Amino acid sequence: MNQNLPRNQQLYGVLAIAATSLLWSTSGMLIKLIPWHPFTIAGARSLIASIVILIILKKPRLHFSFYQVAAALANSATMILFIAANKYTTAANAILLQYVCPITTALLAAVILKEKTRPEHWVAVFFVMIGMIIIFLDKLGGGQLIGNIFALSSAFTFSLVFIYMRKQKDGSPLESFLLSHWITAVIGLGAAFFLPLPVFTLKAAGAVTALGVFQIGFASVLFSYGIKHISAISANLIAVIEPVFNPVWVLLVIGEIPAINSIIGGGIIIAAVTGASIISARRSNSVDSAAGKK
Repeated sequence: MNQNLPRNQQLYGVLAIAATSLLWSTSGMLIKLIPWHPFTIAGARSLIASIVILIILKKPRLHFSFYQVAAALANSATMILFIAANKYTTAANAILLQYVCPITTALLAAVILKEKTRPEHWVAVFFVMIGMIIIFLDKLGGGQLIGNIFALSSAFTFSLVFIYMRKQKDGSPLESFLLSHWITAVIGLGAAFFLPLPVFTLKAAGAVTALGVFQIGFASVLFSYGIKHISAISANLIAVIEPVFNPVWVLLVIGEIPAINSIIGGGIIIAAVTGASIISARRSNSVDSAAGKK
């Protein structure tokens, strides 16, 4: 946690990233309702999200600094690489390989942000990996090498999203999301011209609108707030609960009962993330108390 911020702001930061993860997790359930090519979905989703963000920002501050552009490119690359990974390897491999990113985030944060990774973070990373493996144990497959490479590449670019967004903690990271969605919309919808025409139905239109408005639109706003108030590794660990929420939405909306592996693995991940957050908060409180006595 950032020890220079009031504790309530740290708490709001944690809650904002948790809410972001909750919104992100609706993607699997919503995408199941859209019979379109993944690139068409990505382009339409980002176009809608950019409109939502533009309405919220009103007058975006686009100064095209290195970190603003780097964060935008990293986020766009993450979305596109993850789509490609899902196309060329198993969905389980794509998710599991992408979520090795807390490790790369911890290493990059130490070098670029000078944010120290605490012991509780490393313990949480270990148990998060265990939980992820348990969740997808019966679904993991060899996949295709190129797909697995795409997934690992998306893990690295996802780490850069946390790092470069965190670098803008004294500014407005939301503009980076706006740029990233413009980039993704151009690439996704550009690719759609070379694909079969999508079948438009009210269900598909409603689902892609929900993806754009809530799943990444409002999620971008919440993430931009949260990353300003907690460290990159803390935010990344909290974001890992996204795949835990995914089967919950599928259960509530589609009626698919999650496997026992999902329940056990999800429980381990939630416990690890919650434990690390509590320990970090107590560590911050101890520092504040010690500073107050001086």
